[in-house]
Amino acid sequence: MIKKGDLYYPTENFKKKALIKDHSIYKKAEKDPVLFWEKLAKELFWFKKWQKAFEHTPPYFKWFLGGKTNITANIFEKNKLGWGKIKEKIALIWEPEPETENFKKYTYNELLSEVNKVANTLKRLGVKKGDVVGIYLPMIPEVIISMLACARIGAIHTVVFSAFSPNALQSRLIDSEAKILITADGYYRNGQIVNLKNNADEGIKNTKVEKVIVVKRLQPANHFQSSSHFPEIQINWIKDRDLWWHELIEKEPTNCEPEIMDSEDPLFILYTSGSTGKPKGCLHTVGGYTVQAKNTARWIFDLQKDDIFWSTADIGWITGHTYSCYGPLLCGATFLIFEGLIFYPTPDRWAKIIEKHKVTIFYTAPTAIRMFEKYGKEAIKDYNFGNLRLLGSVGEPIDESAWFWFFENVGKERCPIVDTWWQTETGGILITSLPGIGPFKPAFTGLSLPGIKVDILDEKGNSCPPNQVGNLVLLPPFAPGLLRGIYKNPEKYKETYWSQYKNSIYFTSDGALRDENGLIRIVGRVDDVIKVAGHRIATGEMEAAINLHPEITESAVIGVPDEIKGEMPIVFAIYKGEKGSEEIKNEIVSQIKNQIGPIALPKEVYIVEDLPKTRSGKIMRRILKRLLIGEDLGDLSTLANPEIVEKIKKIILK
Repeated sequence: MIKKGDLYYPTENFKKKALIKDHSIYKKAEKDPVLFWEKLAKELFWFKKWQKAFEHTPPYFKWFLGGKTNITANIFEKNKLGWGKIKEKIALIWEPEPETENFKKYTYNELLSEVNKVANTLKRLGVKKGDVVGIYLPMIPEVIISMLACARIGAIHTVVFSAFSPNALQSRLIDSEAKILITADGYYRNGQIVNLKNNADEGIKNTKVEKVIVVKRLQPANHFQSSSHFPEIQINWIKDRDLWWHELIEKEPTNCEPEIMDSEDPLFILYTSGSTGKPKGCLHTVGGYTVQAKNTARWIFDLQKDDIFWSTADIGWITGHTYSCYGPLLCGATFLIFEGLIFYPTPDRWAKIIEKHKVTIFYTAPTAIRMFEKYGKEAIKDYNFGNLRLLGSVGEPIDESAWFWFFENVGKERCPIVDTWWQTETGGILITSLPGIGPFKPAFTGLSLPGIKVDILDEKGNSCPPNQVGNLVLLPPFAPGLLRGIYKNPEKYKETYWSQYKNSIYFTSDGALRDENGLIRIVGRVDDVIKVAGHRIATGEMEAAINLHPEITESAVIGVPDEIKGEMPIVFAIYKGEKGSEEIKNEIVSQIKNQIGPIALPKEVYIVEDLPKTRSGKIMRRILKRLLIGEDLGDLSTLANPEIVEKIKKIILK
């Protein structure tokens, strides 16, 4: 890249080949954002064209009203790139964790055949348009196939992160009322075998799940004897309820007509942490999401015909949905998914994968980049990353140190870095620097995308001047892929996103600032959500899990900065029992692990006799956070129990 002051720009060579390189795209989009998105929508296949592009009845809105399409038709046989051109192209590369096991490749035609067989299976099991199918799978090809099969027949998929606990799975299945769950016998993670089927069995208790489809991951479908490559694990099996994936699909036809979907029909529900302790089911619809997923993937990652795109995000998160599945496929690209940890069995595993598969675009989280930095240059001295041409960062704000390490040691100072901001709710990236245009600035995300209107407001709703931190908001007309609601909870939708300002302004709950060039920097959450290694964990969800312990009377969870993971949770718990401090701490950790999963494990647990509270009983988490990071505590006169602050301080300093 070319450095000008504190800004970086793409080289002339990169810019020359880039798909988007003319800055005038911003002005064209700003002039009429609805018309801008409408022109992009025309590049897709529609069974029936829409009658109206955008309708806004605050706080609700719709895109491409009356339009009929199907996202899988746009990926496969009706892809505007031409089915003949992509039919035999590699769509998906799957790299398993064990290095002794062979990787798999699927052409677009092979992928479509598998999708259609699973789609026909689901229909045979009684799944109809609008039904919800739960997917609890690791990073194996079947997770992509399952999502696409649901979309093919108009079923709504809800994917649950495979590292989530049975309790976390259960709460999502209960809320979505899924009648079918697709899972696996198990998978590899960090050299260990995870018995996913047994977790699934626990998770479906007291739900409406009637059938469980099980992928045979740990042994090939045609290999039922244990071997050194595929160790046998003991799983529970209930006849007539539990069904093997390979047995179900083996005789199904490889053709299945795509269901004709209305633009505003639901495509998927993806649960994100809720501040009250109950996960929120973000509902995304077919038409707008398809338009946004395709074009953001194409613009931001400059997806060209020979690219190999690797996003390290798990499919259970929105990044996995949009940029490890739908976005690249809509662009006719080749993308890679990896089953395991990118540092196992050696710290350079990620680099080996990049070199092995000639990855050209690498999209990962600042947590991973900080781990690269921790392991040092020695771990990657044998790699030149000559095929890489673009890098990306996602999940949390990236600090300058990590940015420069990534830029210098992986990108070799030639690859643009697209730092990206978005949410589960937005469906796709909304803020970044376009790689063929720039500018790029370490620790700054960039500009809002063409066609996206954002602002940074103070508490009174006024736009903040440059370099003043305020609340990041979205303005109409909103991104076509923005959520249409919280599943079965319209009041939560209104309260969470539309009550802070006018009901026509979407509140992101992120703090941000703009510099003199208009570049946006995200400074962190302003609500009760923390980001652990880029994964959103609600403090309310953690507190609800902790408070289930019969001897914990109350708890508070605070997020604090962490060198590797960005943020880590710290627990303060009031315990009135007789057990020793270490014993109860271990029980709290187990409680969190069982209710949410290992991703939410706290950095520290403090047992306290009380928590700082206002006279109305509100816990002052702000004071706890200041105690932890050593900031001035400010005015304590509003506390009902100011004496507890000093006691907690002594516990922290022990």
